[in-house]
Amino acid sequence: MEAHKEKILSVCNEICKGTLMETLDITYIDVGENFLLARMPVTPRVHQPDGVLHGGASVALAESVGSAASYVFLDGKEFYVRGIEIAANHVKSIKEGYVYARASILHKGRTTQLWEIKITDEEGNLISNCKLTTIALPRK
Repeated sequence: MEAHKEKILSVCNEICKGTLMETLDITYIDVGENFLLARMPVTPRVHQPDGVLHGGASVALAESVGSAASYVFLDGKEFYVRGIEIAANHVKSIKEGYVYARASILHKGRTTQLWEIKITDEEGNLISNCKLTTIALPRK
């Protein structure tokens, strides 16, 4: 994995151009044997009206990193990956800085996968805990 790390991150970041991930300024920054890590700046662009990170932006970050992790770990050349369910618990607010989303596999089935995505701030405080179910559909 270490030998391919930069290539994986480069591909993940490249395919985000012109998408919601680019709009939210999500960047993939680390990958390991069983995780993918991304970060997103917390600025007024992702605030709710009272000036804190919007829960919808957190969920978009979580689904983005979880789906990208499925793509990486399931061979995206062979499968289309789609999120089919997401749940989020927002436990702390944040006004500025960066949030980090780490997707880790909980279940890797042939068809469905279950991911846990922990969103933390720069000090490692939990902001949101998300669970994403993805489905892998064969490309034909």
